[in-house]
Amino acid sequence: MGTIRRVSGRQYLEQCVPTARGRLLQGGWPVTELRGPYTYSSALGDSPCGAGTFHVDLASGKIHWSDGMFQLHGYRRGEVVPTLELLFSHKHPEDRPRCEEIVAQVVRTGGYFCMYHRVIDAQGRTRRVLTSGDGIVHDGRVTALEGVMIDLTATLQRETEQTARDAVAGATSTRTVIDQARGILMGQLKMGSEDAFQMLVSTSSHRNVKLVVVAAELVQLANSAESRNYLETAVKAIAMDGQRRPVRQQAG
Repeated sequence: MGTIRRVSGRQYLEQCVPTARGRLLQGGWPVTELRGPYTYSSALGDSPCGAGTFHVDLASGKIHWSDGMFQLHGYRRGEVVPTLELLFSHKHPEDRPRCEEIVAQVVRTGGYFCMYHRVIDAQGRTRRVLTSGDGIVHDGRVTALEGVMIDLTATLQRETEQTARDAVAGATSTRTVIDQARGILMGQLKMGSEDAFQMLVSTSSHRNVKLVVVAAELVQLANSAESRNYLETAVKAIAMDGQRRPVRQQAG
């Protein structure tokens, strides 16, 4: 029985591309220039989303990049010649081994691949990209790889910023509603701000619902002409809950 020798993804690629020379059968076609893909990011709207396309000819070992691929790696067309070594050298060190393994697997068997990973460009900037492609099979052999790389850095940053803004807005809105409810109790029950807040806390604890929900219900009753008749009943119920006096919370 023969010995099974395990090789890394990088080793397989180094062995496979040179030995694939001359394997491209009739029916293949030369690739001289690639166009960039059409892209859209809901987070960026009409702002451009960086992306590029690539084609790896396994028979000749040549790699073709669109202008976008050069830009994603921090180059201008003509400054460097794309190679597998150059491509993987720009992968983040933590991501490179897995990316090499996946590409090597596609070179062996064909099929689609999709990788979210980091790229460090020629200026040292880290980009977060999505690389997706296909192993082209011709007469039972994988003869080429082609696909697209999309820069998600700006999209992720914009969405993170929006999430932070929404969180701040939500916190501000919550505080506003609680303050309004506290003011209603202060006016109806002729009490101070802290006592009114503790009554809201007591009701929240007694009903096992969030404080902001209790406050919102009270504010809704006060603002609705149809429900205003129930406001006095609601205030009395809160006052009764307040007599239970749970552990006091700070109003903030």
